Amino acid sequence: MIVAMSVLFVLIAAAGAGEGQHAEGVANHRFDDVDAWVKRFEDPSRDAWQRPDVVLSFLEVGDGSRVADIGAGTGYFAVRAARLVGARGHVWAIDVEPGMVEHLGKRAQDLALPQLEPVLTAPDDPGIPAGAADVVLIVNTWHHIEDRAEYLGKLRGRLRPAGRVAIVDYREGELPVGPPADHKLSRSQVLGEFVDAGWALAAESTDLPYQYVLVFRPKP
Repeated sequence: MIVAMSVLFVLIAAAGAGEGQHAEGVANHRFDDVDAWVKRFEDPSRDAWQRPDVVLSFLEVGDGSRVADIGAGTGYFAVRAARLVGARGHVWAIDVEPGMVEHLGKRAQDLALPQLEPVLTAPDDPGIPAGAADVVLIVNTWHHIEDRAEYLGKLRGRLRPAGRVAIVDYREGELPVGPPADHKLSRSQVLGEFVDAGWALAAESTDLPYQYVLVFRPKP
């Protein structure tokens, strides 16, 4: 079931578990072994529960959309988004790991997707040009960001007037996929962080078996 409330989204895509905890609710994990993560993130079995096409359809990513995929990893979501936005659109595939960004560059070239732009950035920098994104997608990544309140302040200025930020992350409890329980952020915690920072819930999907999908819009 999908409950739509508005048209705002942020795409953030990087699937996986974490090791180590730093600060409250923050999981630290390196993703520098690119080959290993390619096997994990691009495993075809992931499609059954991650449902990337369902997520991108819910976020209304289409021809001409300008999407930022924060924590893009191997490009699982970014490549699909780039195909949807076409030549008139743009996808920033953003990551903090140089190896991942290099891999993304090769994928974009091999797949002839010039609209897919890999971006290497610092952990505290969204890496999106000012006022550029219709959609910011953050998949399985929000729990890796350290000062999330400050990060939300930076995200505000990277959105176009109707821009949205979408958080896709794992529900609490024992699941067959995802990080350990102590690395998860509950739906209520994520909602509270955004509301406290001056954002409003714009839409929500309950269509994924193991994850929540929350879409936020900054309040004026």
